[in-house]
This record gives sequence, C-alpha cells and structure tokens, in this order.
Amino acid sequence: MEFNEKLQELRKARSLTQEELADALFVSRTAISKWESGRGYPSLESLKEISKFFSVSIDDLICSEEIISAAEDEKKDFMDKYISLICNMLDIFLALLLVLPVFGNGTDDPASAALFAITGTSLWIKTVFAVLIGLAVLNGICGVIVSCFDKPAADRHRLVAGMVISIACAAVFILARQPYAGIICLAVLVLKGMLIVKGKIFYGGK
Repeated sequence: MEFNEKLQELRKARSLTQEELADALFVSRTAISKWESGRGYPSLESLKEISKFFSVSIDDLICSEEIISAAEDEKKDFMDKYISLICNMLDIFLALLLVLPVFGNGTDDPASAALFAITGTSLWIKTVFAVLIGLAVLNGICGVIVSCFDKPAADRHRLVAGMVISIACAAVFILARQPYAGIICLAVLVLKGMLIVKGKIFYGGK
C-alpha cells in the first residue's frame, strides 16, 4: 500500500476530514489533499508529526523509496522558497529607484537626479515611472507575505507577475531614455530569470 493510501485509511479510521487533520498537523488542507492524491510527500518533519499523531512508526507509513522521494520534494520546496525569496527582495530593491539619482534631466542638464527631482520630464511620465516602481515593490512585499503560507500556486503567479513588471519597467525606462534606471531593472530581470531557470533545470523534472 502506498503512502497516500495509508494516510487516507488512517484519517478515515479516525473519522477526520482533511481540514481536521490539517489543523491537527498544523499544515494546510491543500497539503493533505496533495499527499492523499499521491502528488507529493510531506516533509520529514511532517512525517514525524503524522507518525506521532496516528501512533505508527515512520517505517509503517512510508517505504525507503518514498522516503527518498519525500527528501527530494523537501529539497525542491526549499529551493523554490529560496528562489522566491530572492526574487521578492530584488523587487523590493527597486524601491531605491525612488530616491537614487539615476534619472537624467535631458540634454539641457546632463546631471542625474532622483525621480521626483528631475525637471526635464513631464509630471505624467514621472508618475508612470513611480507607478511601475511601486507595482514592483508591492509585488515583492506580497511575495514575502505569500511565502509565509503554503500557497505554491499563488507564489508562482506572483513570480510571473514580477517578471512581467520587471520587463515593463526595463522597457519603459529604456524607451524614455533613462538608461541607468533601465539597466538596473534589466539587471534585476536577468537575475530573476537566471534563478528561475536554474531552479527548473535542477528540479523541473521532479
């Protein structure tokens, strides 16, 4: 009998719903559903909690091959959270564009200035710049909050949104002839892309 079948059997023997079991193990109902459907394995810590809760040994719950799969899943989850955290911090890092003197005033004044100190750009363009930066920072903050919960789908959507916002920032700054700000956004975009691709190369097939 596979682990997912054993977990279902143990839960039903106690007449527990997935929600009740999730509360008892301090995990999300989504996690219980994932384990019972065979789409993944709990972390080693969660396995210990399951073993303790149902008063069975870990060996009775899961075979050696499944333990290896569980360890690989745990390593993948850790890497996903690590990559997500760095991407979040890179998005939040763009808040510095609001205060750093990286914007040009145009050909009349070659000196660089902070966003709201530039004089050679119309107010609506500066507003567009500020909104794009704000969206990137807000996305990063939301990502940090989402990472505190077991919501992998929401985290993936946020990562995609972050990439789209970074592309928009880099494109707008470059088209507006703001090369310094554009290069910073492009560097952030490339770093995030490299991290995501690295994660897929090492763990995409697992």
